Order: sequence, then C-alpha cells, then structure tokens
Amino acid sequence: MHDLGGRQGFGKVVLEPNEPGGYHARWEAATRLLFRVILPGHLPNGSDGALRHAIERMDPVRYLDSSYFERWVTAAATLAVEAGIVTRAELVERAGGPYPLSGPVTAETVTDPPAGRSRFIVGDRVRVRGWHPRGHTRCPWYIRGHVGVVTRCDGIFSLPDVEAHSEHRVDEATYSVRFDASQLWNDGQSGVTVNVDLWDSYLEPV
Repeated sequence: MHDLGGRQGFGKVVLEPNEPGGYHARWEAATRLLFRVILPGHLPNGSDGALRHAIERMDPVRYLDSSYFERWVTAAATLAVEAGIVTRAELVERAGGPYPLSGPVTAETVTDPPAGRSRFIVGDRVRVRGWHPRGHTRCPWYIRGHVGVVTRCDGIFSLPDVEAHSEHRVDEATYSVRFDASQLWNDGQSGVTVNVDLWDSYLEPV
C-alpha cells in the first residue's frame, strides 16, 4: 500500500509549510541512529530491504495510523526481537506496556540467489513479471503484467528482493522504464507516461 501512485481514497497529502529540514523530535533522530549505526552491527542482515520488509509486515491499520518514524520504530523493535537482541518481555517492560510488533516473515530465506543479469538496452520493449512474491520487492504492483519501454540504463545495484531475506548480495542492472498511464489506470490520460525504476529480474523481453 506504500506504492506511490498505486492507491486512492486516503485523503490529501499533508504539506507542512515550514517543514523542518531534519526531524520533528529527538526520538526521530534516535530512531535513524538506531538503524544506521546500532542495528547493522547486531543483525545478520542489516540492509534497507530488511527494514522495509519489517515495515511492510506491520498490521495494516497500525501502518496507516502511524507516522513515518513510528513505522521505523516498529520495524526496529521487530528486527531486534527477531535477532534476539532483546526479548519481547523486555521490550514490554521498557515500554511500560504492550508494544505491537510486525507480523512474521512469510518468505523463505534466499539460499540459492539468482545470477545478476543485464539483458536490456535503451529502446527495448519489456513486460513486467506478473508475479506476487511473499517477501520484499521494490516492484510496484500496479505495473506488473504491463509492457513498457526502457528509456535509461541506470547502472548495477544490489537486488533488494535477495538482500532483504539473505546475507547474499546479487548485483544486477537497473533501468528506467516508461509506461502509458492510460494502460496502467485506464483513466483516459492520453499522451501521459509514467517512468518507473526497475531491476532486471522484474522484467521479461517482449
């Protein structure tokens, strides 16, 4: 549900005219410090993918009712308990009451990662795989199964679908792919296009 452009009906985006350049409160800064400095040294997999997947596993109602950094705190607590850094009982004691954690991981740990690939060039027509992974992915659901055109090759980067569930790393090509907006949403936006950044593994040749 966190996909940009993928959902409607949640109201207007709240804009803060005098939004601070940093944090609203010290606890928000402490949360970022926890993820960037403390947790990576204790977790078997301290990647951004693991963080994002811990947020994705939150109860949907709590997710929608939480601020950006409240989601980070929930993810931090979940990963710390899962890694054995702290027990749930200790967390409840320090929090002064029940503390909600994210749901369990349903995806299997990646033990046999795919080979990194770089198959496409600018101008190639590609189709986004129409699959529904049980774990973390950076492929938005609303483009799956749709055909687009590669407009830019952006370099080689670690595949988040692997790093979120494994200590392995798979480096593969990423691309900017252009889609026809009317094909994505069927809303009559003639001539409007959308570009999405995608890893090679998400795509198939047309």
